[in-house]
Amino acid sequence: MEFCERLRRECDGIWEASFRHPFVEALADGTLDEDVFRFYVLQDAYYLSHFAKVQALGAVKAKDLLTTQSFAKHAEATCSAELALHEEFFTMLGVTPEEHAAFRPAPTAYAYTSHMYRAAVEGDLADVLAALLPCYWLYWEIGERLKGAEPGHPIYDKWIATYGSEWFGELVNEQIDRMNRLAEELPEERILELGERFRKSSIYELNFWEMAWTREQWETPEMEGVR
Repeated sequence: MEFCERLRRECDGIWEASFRHPFVEALADGTLDEDVFRFYVLQDAYYLSHFAKVQALGAVKAKDLLTTQSFAKHAEATCSAELALHEEFFTMLGVTPEEHAAFRPAPTAYAYTSHMYRAAVEGDLADVLAALLPCYWLYWEIGERLKGAEPGHPIYDKWIATYGSEWFGELVNEQIDRMNRLAEELPEERILELGERFRKSSIYELNFWEMAWTREQWETPEMEGVR
């Protein structure tokens, strides 16, 4: 069994929960509240801006120029293609420049990006990719699963078409192949470390849907006797 197949099997329950999350199901059938998707898009744009930076850190961690070039291309693709998609959604959803400038990441979005940066600071290229890969791979699987869906909503139709597209699948498979190569002949201790980064990112992906669904906010619990 190749490394990525092992990771996917170990995290199958987490991924199935993502596939069945009310956010994903409502997006697929076109009943998702636009205000919920609006919240999601703002958070996802923040997340992707940092995802691209971690991809760039992967380019720095690479040990050969071809891999550096590849990660640099992936970072550029995130900046130009995916963020352009969000800009289109901003226009369609009426997100103003002032609103975008005043944006604050929700706790889950902040924690997820912090997790990716930690992998990049603490580890090598394998650690970086283990933390990044669930985002690539899960979205592709969702796009593939929803190809037959007909939300009947221009934004949701575009979202499904993007993540179920051939070009996105090629990017995902490239990174899966690279992750398998990086894991070859590693000791079990390192395999477990990389698997834990992958698992945490898979959990954060699930939590991201819930964050958007509930429009998660920063809250300070009230404590008796504390003013």
